[in-house]
Amino acid sequence: QMVLNMLAGGAAINVLAKHVGADLQVVDIGVADPLEGASGLNRKKVKAGTDNISTGPAMSEEEAIQAIQVGVDLAKGAADDGVTLLGSGEMGIANTTPSSALYAALIPCPVIEVTGRGTGIDDDGLQHKIKVIERALEVNNHLLTDPLRTLAALGGMEIAGICGLILGAASRRVPVLVDGFISSAAALVAIRLRESVSDYLFFSHCSAEAGHRTFFDRMAIRPILDLDLRLGEGTGGALAMQVIEAAVKIYNEMATFDSAGV
Repeated sequence: QMVLNMLAGGAAINVLAKHVGADLQVVDIGVADPLEGASGLNRKKVKAGTDNISTGPAMSEEEAIQAIQVGVDLAKGAADDGVTLLGSGEMGIANTTPSSALYAALIPCPVIEVTGRGTGIDDDGLQHKIKVIERALEVNNHLLTDPLRTLAALGGMEIAGICGLILGAASRRVPVLVDGFISSAAALVAIRLRESVSDYLFFSHCSAEAGHRTFFDRMAIRPILDLDLRLGEGTGGALAMQVIEAAVKIYNEMATFDSAGV
């Protein structure tokens, strides 16, 4: 329903994208529903949902590569069309869980430091979530030998796609505004795969999700905004686009002391 709402123009990201003059593209890489009849959807489905990470890998390595390639192709296509700034965003259910698992594996750090309440679970739910992630790390431990295999074992299709978007954009020297908790997990995978991509990343905001600040502290990254956002969809990235554009205008158009005779 959330995907259909985005396609109908009724989601928060639709409002903010229109406000900042950004084009919005909704891409299905791994939605479980077939979304039959959904108009305007970019259909790139690799798999109809991922598998249970607490019992085994989320996807195969081949599926992870396919999802990454979707993102790479999207970024390169945008660059070919003259796009000079990309923003990441996602719509997923329960995807703070695989994101926390990826943070714990790739930072690395204890699960409790990067696990929060997501959509608002209670204390018992949070403890269960932590245990599920710890079990996922234990069950898949033999697969966590490199960033790609770690992504396949613990991640989601949307995370793999955003990882690919970042890799593809960096290959064309196009900067990416990374959205929130889930997008930052994808960025972490991309950085672990190719450290140089960090030169093309702006992190739009620190979200309210517990663990996002841990990521920024551990990676020595300073996000642009800190507003306790917790929506995802790319909304933080859209808000930060105007900050980036303002900075570029100041750099290009503001008089220097010398030119102003100061």
